[in-house]
Amino acid sequence: MSSAQTTETFNCSPEQFLAIVKDYEKYGDFLSEVSSCKVVESSGERKLVEYNIHLIKKMSYRLWMTESEHGVSWSFDSGDIFKVSNGSWNVKDNGEGKALATYAVEAQFKMFIPGAITKALVSKNLPGMIEAYHKRVKELYG
Repeated sequence: MSSAQTTETFNCSPEQFLAIVKDYEKYGDFLSEVSSCKVVESSGERKLVEYNIHLIKKMSYRLWMTESEHGVSWSFDSGDIFKVSNGSWNVKDNGEGKALATYAVEAQFKMFIPGAITKALVSKNLPGMIEAYHKRVKELYG
């Protein structure tokens, strides 16, 4: 299984950043690999979210998202790319009114991919995704 983690400061409040993270159906507006994203089931703080992505080919998967006041965690439900996909966003105030967000993910793919390539796929996508969140924050909150 491959994993990646990063911590970033975003130029918005923790509440504003979490609003972006929890607005799953808008992911396609700012995450280039996401074709569409929709909530297919909701029960309290848990939501089953279906992701349609296009990396090398079109793929889809579903994650159970569990929301809290300080973040979101997820666990794999079903799909055609992953065996495992677990992770979280943990968000707090950095002491200056900005969001300090830690993103962590671990994934295992269904098809055989050598470990070094799997690790590269998981960690290579991370800088681009984080940059997309910075752009989204700037777009929404200046």
